[in-house]
Amino acid sequence: MRSMDKFILAIDQSTAGTKALIVDRYGQVIAKSQTNHRQIYPKPGWVEHDPMEIYANVKRVTRDVMERAGIAPSRLAALSITNQRETAVMWDRTTGRPLCNAIVWQCQRTADRCEAYKSEGHEGAVRAKTGLRLDPYFSATKWSWMLENAEGAELLLAEGKLLAGTIDSWLVWKLTGGRVHVTDITNASRTSLFDIHALKWDEELCRLFGIPADLLPEVKSSDEVVGYTEDPDLFPYPVPIAGIIGDSQAALFGQLCWEPGMAKATYGTGTSVLMNTGHSPAPAGEDLVQAIAWGQGGAVTYALEAVIRTSGDSIKWLRDNLGLFDTFDDMEAMLARVKDNEGVYLVPAFVGLGAPYWKPDARAAITGMNRGTGKAHVIRAALESIAYQVCDAVDLLQARSGIVLRELRADGGASSNATLMQFQADMLDIQVRRPGVAELSAMGSVFMGGLAVGYWASPDDIPAGPIESTTFAPDIDQADRNRYYDGWKRAVASVIGGPQPV
Repeated sequence: MRSMDKFILAIDQSTAGTKALIVDRYGQVIAKSQTNHRQIYPKPGWVEHDPMEIYANVKRVTRDVMERAGIAPSRLAALSITNQRETAVMWDRTTGRPLCNAIVWQCQRTADRCEAYKSEGHEGAVRAKTGLRLDPYFSATKWSWMLENAEGAELLLAEGKLLAGTIDSWLVWKLTGGRVHVTDITNASRTSLFDIHALKWDEELCRLFGIPADLLPEVKSSDEVVGYTEDPDLFPYPVPIAGIIGDSQAALFGQLCWEPGMAKATYGTGTSVLMNTGHSPAPAGEDLVQAIAWGQGGAVTYALEAVIRTSGDSIKWLRDNLGLFDTFDDMEAMLARVKDNEGVYLVPAFVGLGAPYWKPDARAAITGMNRGTGKAHVIRAALESIAYQVCDAVDLLQARSGIVLRELRADGGASSNATLMQFQADMLDIQVRRPGVAELSAMGSVFMGGLAVGYWASPDDIPAGPIESTTFAPDIDQADRNRYYDGWKRAVASVIGGPQPV
């Protein structure tokens, strides 16, 4: 069969749910299926997922999307995976059962542990090797917590039965019938255990966090074939698994941000703002993190990242917890009733604040309300909080890199909201480009997987057509821009302390 007749199956396993897409050689999405999984909150500030539920959902959406596309497994050139990063899983290699629920990247249960490491003077060494802060966001302290607290961990560890990995590792291990324990270089770099300069697991960091190195997966490049499917519930014969890459880095690649200085924001449960810095890490300062953007073609590309803990999840909270609206159409209708926030701000520190504040113990607040404040003002405040946080992030990226952005490329679920995208352009005072394809993380993994199996011979062959975009240009007075942003800064200061804007 000619390769022109084949397709790539992408698994996009995110914080909220799992998607499966069938993509053709021209970058067109032929079919899509998706489902959500439970968000488990056992204690305030704790967030968990059930790894078995996630894998069951992967199989469910895979079978569904194949049926929707009307293609046989023989027409799959590869299966690619992009995933929520930092979420930690540990499992019994003999039974295939998780030791406990996955600890999600948002979870704050190890905040005190991170503070203890800081007080002992370890943050400098961690940052120098990994590019990351000592923060509960990253995976290492989550695995440490599991080893110390999960039932049966001590015995399984002594018997050599435990494996540890991020969601990509868990899915590959399950998909290959327990034969392959790998991760890609982007996911490894988010664990606080991987030296992004030497490009290997660091023995000193493993000892510091109490993670035996033999639990960890083998690290592969993002464009490698890492194994073959061996789950008879999915396919009757092996399909290559290739194009494993963390979701934010995948979106950067999918946005075709291949040159240094190009940047994107992925608007999801949280928001990651990434800037390509080329083949060398750029200085991050205290408030950004260095990242490996991808490994491709035998080379490693680096990035600077600003991590925003809560963005689209604020809108979900308004709907699910407060019941302020039922559908997103309802939300849009309510937004149309108010053209101004009237001084109302939502600081969405539900699981702390990320860049540039890095306050894991901060808590959310709504400020500036008066007797005339209504539902629409609070909804608008939540939507605007996403844009304000991205402004904070872009300011940092420009300051650290010395690059003045001419545009920001946007993707992720919340980027479909035109009101948000216009307000983002207004507040940044640069154009925001939103591609016609919403699933840029999935597309990034598809492109990597396609390169791995020769579906495309080189990046030059990757189709740019699906990435055609809508541009939002700034359309606001400078005085209004300053007034809105100063109000945001005052709202944040009221939550975390510090000087108020003049």
